[in-house]
Amino acid sequence: MRQAGRYLPEFRESRAGKDFFETCRTPSACCELTLQQPLRRFPLDAAIIFSDILVIPQALGMEVLMVPAKGPTFPDPLKDPEDLNRLKVKVDVTAELGYVFQAITLTRHKLEGKVPLIGFSGAPWTLMTYMIEGGGSPTMSKAKRWLYSHPEASHRLLRQLTDVIVEYLFEQVKAGAQALQVFESHAGCLGPVQFTEFALPYLRDIAHRVKAKLKESSLDTVPMIVFAKDGHYALEDLAQSEYDVVGLDWTIDPKAARIRTGGRVALQGNLDPCALYAPKDKIGEIVKKMIEGFGSQRYIANLGHGLYPDMDPEHVGAFVDAVHTHSRGN
Repeated sequence: MRQAGRYLPEFRESRAGKDFFETCRTPSACCELTLQQPLRRFPLDAAIIFSDILVIPQALGMEVLMVPAKGPTFPDPLKDPEDLNRLKVKVDVTAELGYVFQAITLTRHKLEGKVPLIGFSGAPWTLMTYMIEGGGSPTMSKAKRWLYSHPEASHRLLRQLTDVIVEYLFEQVKAGAQALQVFESHAGCLGPVQFTEFALPYLRDIAHRVKAKLKESSLDTVPMIVFAKDGHYALEDLAQSEYDVVGLDWTIDPKAARIRTGGRVALQGNLDPCALYAPKDKIGEIVKKMIEGFGSQRYIANLGHGLYPDMDPEHVGAFVDAVHTHSRGN
């Protein structure tokens, strides 16, 4: 739910004048943003490490900037398949992304077992869209053009991203992460056929390989969550993709999701973040209805996407309190 973010005045104050990715590369700052700010305000049931999905393209050698009022920007995006040769063939994840693992270890230590710590990564297709589009896009037409014009190169890039993500998530668990979430934030830009070819196989591969690596290393497996925003057309497939939890956005009816997933996975979600613009007493009613729809078994109450910068922290607190209140009643 984007626990640490611009909706918190203390977050804005601590981030003032500082480069976003430099903050991501500073373990002590990530620890503070993960722990002290959200958990000081709200009785949350878990913490998610402060980082960004675009550290992976950076590890592959691409420049990524966080431009105020614009968002993530790639000054030199991938334009054609020949540009794939600019990417590092082999990424030393511990060297390139060690700051994330240090932040996880430090945060896990400071949590002192109060709540579990969640690590995360962007999914291959979502990362591919940013690397080709050069930032956010309402259509993802440049990235989708690759799928139709350069399918082999697209698969090459998706495989390369998958390999890095597997190592990245594995190292997060070694560092102390107790659950993992994979964000396929741009699933909704694909139709069922494209999703089945260019997204789903790589999502499955990530879950399978991470769990296998943990087992081979005699490490305990951790719950893995997949969130494919607007990917409701693939719900049955996601429920059989080796993840333990499927995150849902607000476009899916909870009861229908239960039926379609057949009890194979736990479900997470799915309150429309904009519901937090409602009066606080109304938020409680909306949350109650949501929880009744899902039921209290094998369910993680959450938003259906991240918080927005202009949201009132008191309304976020009302959401968290309502979840606790109405969960006890189910």
